[in-house]
Amino acid sequence: MPQPIPYLSFNGNCVEAVRFYEAVLGADVKTLISYGDSPMCDETPKEVRHLIMHAYLVQPDGGALMAGDVPPGIPYNGVSGVMLTLTYATQQEATRVFNSLAEGGKITMPLAPTFWAKTFGMVTDRFGVGWGINGEAIPV
Repeated sequence: MPQPIPYLSFNGNCVEAVRFYEAVLGADVKTLISYGDSPMCDETPKEVRHLIMHAYLVQPDGGALMAGDVPPGIPYNGVSGVMLTLTYATQQEATRVFNSLAEGGKITMPLAPTFWAKTFGMVTDRFGVGWGINGEAIPV
């Protein structure tokens, strides 16, 4: 089965979110295309050509994340019904990422030991994306 890749939608702040995830997750931005730089430029209203049509980030372990601003004319309903989960080899790295994602966001479950990891916590970042962060998985 192909590996599912999360595709996050934003409401005009995709560039800010992509740069944030690039820094926090150590991701490499492979693609960042605005509507104005796309083949659809002429079909896009001038006032939204600066918005991001497609972004592609690759994490150090090879995982990927895609994103874009909602297309013109489509309502933005926020991110809901999904949580992105990351597992780190150390509690220290998990704590660093968790705390970085929590800046300007909301901690919904503080980091604490669980039966599946030495630490686990949940946070919704400042862009409304939910994250579950594991540190040092424990074989179950």
